[in-house]
Amino acid sequence: MSEERFGEFVLVRRHGQVAELVLDRPKAMNAVSAEMARSIVAACAALSADREARVVVVTSSHERAFCVGADLKERNSMTDAELVRARPLSRGAYTGVLELPMPTIAAVHGYALGGGFELALSCDVIVADGTAVVGLPEVSVGVIPGGGGTQLLPRRVGAARAAELIFTARRVEAAEAHELGLVDQLVEAGQDRDAALALAERMAGNSPVGLRAAKRALRLGHGLDLRSGLEVEDAAWRTVAFSGDRAEGVAAFNEKRKPEWPGE
Repeated sequence: MSEERFGEFVLVRRHGQVAELVLDRPKAMNAVSAEMARSIVAACAALSADREARVVVVTSSHERAFCVGADLKERNSMTDAELVRARPLSRGAYTGVLELPMPTIAAVHGYALGGGFELALSCDVIVADGTAVVGLPEVSVGVIPGGGGTQLLPRRVGAARAAELIFTARRVEAAEAHELGLVDQLVEAGQDRDAALALAERMAGNSPVGLRAAKRALRLGHGLDLRSGLEVEDAAWRTVAFSGDRAEGVAAFNEKRKPEWPGE
């Protein structure tokens, strides 16, 4: 296993074909400061360009929190002009995770609130343990979810449920979060990281070309009418139909062996 640090607050660990993006600002429960946002942007840019990384798992180094959202102490010291200048960087951290081209899994324990939950929502799948507490409490401090929450949450749970959760600013504990679809897989306390890495390993055994194309079709087709969505799917299919991965996958199936994906 190799490690690479991006700034002071983000670490990327390599587990073969799985990359683990670790939120590593434990003294602040991973509150996203400007410096941490910059680190997330840099890590996501590196991962996006990495053809060896087939799946990314986002984890936390803090034992009681995934991420508590924006660094409100830092925000409180900002002038209006500074807040405006900081916005593109803050937004870039969330879109950096959202736009990773490979499948992404969030491993959530403890608090995942505000921007912390938005980082999880930016992933394709959320694995949470029994200690997880999630929510978008931004209206309780005079703002709104600004890391994608108003758009990503209704895509998960529907417009009315998202409205209720955002307008009440309430925190949702693990069992209810799973029941409502705020998280996808619920595991025993302390098992979120292991479960997420195991799921990532299962995904990573498949064609990297296929994984990226399938994600592209899922993301681009969401919200379109059926006819348009099927066109998106067809375009994605055409990118894999003549790939080395498809040739290897078909050959391996017929030869009853495990495929050795060329990744192209």
